[in-house]
Amino acid sequence: MVFVYQEVEVNFHFIGEPTERPTLILHGWGCDGEVFEPILSSFDRSFLTLDFPPFGKSGKIGEEWNIYTYASMVMSLCEHLKIKECDILAHSFGGRVAILIASLAPSFVRSLVLVDSAGLRPRVNLKRTFKVWQFKLLRRLNKDVRGFGSADYQKLDPVTRKAFVSVVSEDLKGYCPQIEAKTLIVFGQKDKDTPVYMAKKLNKLIKNSQLVVLKDGGHFSFLDCPMAFTKILDKFWEDIS
Repeated sequence: MVFVYQEVEVNFHFIGEPTERPTLILHGWGCDGEVFEPILSSFDRSFLTLDFPPFGKSGKIGEEWNIYTYASMVMSLCEHLKIKECDILAHSFGGRVAILIASLAPSFVRSLVLVDSAGLRPRVNLKRTFKVWQFKLLRRLNKDVRGFGSADYQKLDPVTRKAFVSVVSEDLKGYCPQIEAKTLIVFGQKDKDTPVYMAKKLNKLIKNSQLVVLKDGGHFSFLDCPMAFTKILDKFWEDIS
């Protein structure tokens, strides 16, 4: 199914019978709504998945998209579907969107699961700081900067690249204490993209939260440790029922 937001097509679908209080699945950057499906089959729930534009089967984003645009898009989709309350399961970039929604619309989010979530500014790293300084200097001198950034960053078109820079530049630390929903934070011990120190910081900032670290998990800890993750998630959802 397709929902149109700011002239951008957003692909979405339900897994299980549609309800007015589904579990909303928010995937990471560069993935799509299918990434959690191997896990979701273990649960008898109504899930609403979507593809964040421009990924999956959704359309290309417009100019000036940022993390607030993505959060507004999700809320508009839920309003369109007459969803008044939900549980949220979010990974990485999806965690950024979930943090915003849970903090700004607390009555909408009954529970929150943040898996290897982004959203906090990383610790100061001298090597990283130097590369950022070098990038800005070369760009100011109109030099070639195409060698900077990750492989994923290099693959992005200019509009999406601009949105990506805007998204990762936002520090959502100030929003976390506003979250009222019971929250489960699950991180992989071997996660290098969003290291465990970020999980511990989220745990301190979100008052009604618990933290579980999967020792064999990386940035996709729910796929690296599916049995352990499913067990933890099942207990969390059972406790809030």
